[in-house]
Amino acid sequence: MKVLAINGSARLNGNTAIMLNTALDELKLHGIETELVQLGPKGLQGCIACYKCFENKDKACAVDDDRLNGYIEKMLAADGILLGSPTYFADVTTNMKALMDRSGMVSRANADMFQRKVGAAVVTARRGGAIHTFDTLNHFFFIGQMIVPGSSYWNMGYGREPGQVSGDEEALATMRTLGQNMAWLMKKIAD
Repeated sequence: MKVLAINGSARLNGNTAIMLNTALDELKLHGIETELVQLGPKGLQGCIACYKCFENKDKACAVDDDRLNGYIEKMLAADGILLGSPTYFADVTTNMKALMDRSGMVSRANADMFQRKVGAAVVTARRGGAIHTFDTLNHFFFIGQMIVPGSSYWNMGYGREPGQVSGDEEALATMRTLGQNMAWLMKKIAD
């Protein structure tokens, strides 16, 4: 079994990566292979509503001049997907939104190809807007017929400067519980 975590932050190895890696470390303890992909500052193009994915039905976006199709391949190969985003103006980053819109459209065009995969949202914020960001990420999982595990609290941590979230003990404990619950659920589904 494998879990893919996608960090939608423009900052590499910042607070969102810390949160995702905390959950991934717990998954590793349960024997699950993990991978972290960081979208970073290089932009992904948004969906252009060409609907070629509905014509082609090849599990790929017809706009192939960026990294998105590689991410879709990784998502298809994973049993579980963690999507992490910092909060930008009370929502996900533009890169995360582009990934969600385009991979989500490709999934719908290909018989909801992510259905029954386990998915969970991870959010960081300086102070406010985290609930809306969390909700946006969860909409991706729910419309794709994915299965979302819970944790001991909402999957969010607080800190503005890189590394500050490491001081949010409740957030890190929530990530460890999320990793445990995700591992348990994936193993139950596999049985």
